[in-house]
Amino acid sequence: MDDVADLMQELVRGCEEVLVEAELVAKLKKGKPLRIKAGFDPTAPDLHLGHTVLINKMRQFQDAGHQILFLIGDFTGMIGDPTGKSATRPPLTVEQVQQNSLTYQEQIFKILDPDKTEIMFNSVWMNQLGSAGLIQLAAKQTVARMLERDDFTKRYKSGQSIAIHEFLYPLVQGYDSVAMKADVELGGTDQKFNLLMGRDLQRQYGQEQQVVMTMPLLEGLDGVNKMSKSLGNYIGITDAPNDMFGKIMSISDELMWRYFELLSFRPLTELKGFKQDVEQGANPRDLKFLLAEELIARFHGQSAAVGAREDFIARFQKGVMPDEMDEISLVAEGVGMPIASLLKAAGLLGSTSDALRMIQQGGVKIDGVKVEDRNLLIEKGISAVFQVGKRKFAKITLV
Repeated sequence: MDDVADLMQELVRGCEEVLVEAELVAKLKKGKPLRIKAGFDPTAPDLHLGHTVLINKMRQFQDAGHQILFLIGDFTGMIGDPTGKSATRPPLTVEQVQQNSLTYQEQIFKILDPDKTEIMFNSVWMNQLGSAGLIQLAAKQTVARMLERDDFTKRYKSGQSIAIHEFLYPLVQGYDSVAMKADVELGGTDQKFNLLMGRDLQRQYGQEQQVVMTMPLLEGLDGVNKMSKSLGNYIGITDAPNDMFGKIMSISDELMWRYFELLSFRPLTELKGFKQDVEQGANPRDLKFLLAEELIARFHGQSAAVGAREDFIARFQKGVMPDEMDEISLVAEGVGMPIASLLKAAGLLGSTSDALRMIQQGGVKIDGVKVEDRNLLIEKGISAVFQVGKRKFAKITLV
């Protein structure tokens, strides 16, 4: 297998689609550094592991010698990405965009090499384009084309409003690729329409079309919904090492492979060996140790990763946590469930009064941390190990 074929195997790892794969091979065979684009609207100050799926892919391209263009959508952020939204999204203020942009830059360099990464802002060329240029850009697409987007179509058919400025979002994202002369653009599967708009506009502007690579949306701790702060099923890259370790250890064995594929930098051959080991009887828990250590070392350093592992072992493995336990899924009627009601529903205690009494006595723990608040509300989306006394354990997911 030649070098390009070997590289392609790693670059397409975890990808949902590559449009068009033959074009990417042709670009790589030219032997010149490619311009790799990925854009992020600074909609929130902190990133979680779901956001890093794209950044990890950028790092793979970066390690292969290609030029990384990290686009902060300070202009598009003030429009508001309509992707997947059932209503018009409120735009960010200039102050919010600027503050979140600074935080993003601090966090991404835990993965990317700052000396080999170019930070770009789409306000630079959009402000230069001006209102007349924006009208000319809008003339390159039709309303019918915009309504091909699934979310726009659903809103239109259901009689929900679509603001005119929302049509501008995919146009501006597509024009970013023209301004940046992107060779490859990375994005989530929900961004496919916008990514293909970049290809279309590059063709209209006489440029070589970018290759589009879509990455799957990473499932959160519940293994069902995409990782999201609003659902409470996320692992933040600024989470404390011990918290991050406990959350990673709480994921299901099946979800572990997904996290390895999308978050780990271990070679595919090594992951294949891990799967063979498990098939032959190895404990998946030991592999989660490796995954947790790798991710914590990336964001907090190797010493913090080792310390988090030692803390977890001290709390859970030294005769405390069983190798196997019941896995229970509970349904919350509202945003969550009171801790006492959850323990009763899971069968860990016979009544809510027993649960309240056990909490008061210090006999209830979540992921090894003692529960002190009798009125604690367990938020929907959490997946954690609940312990009552010394011998009762259950991994509970609240949906």
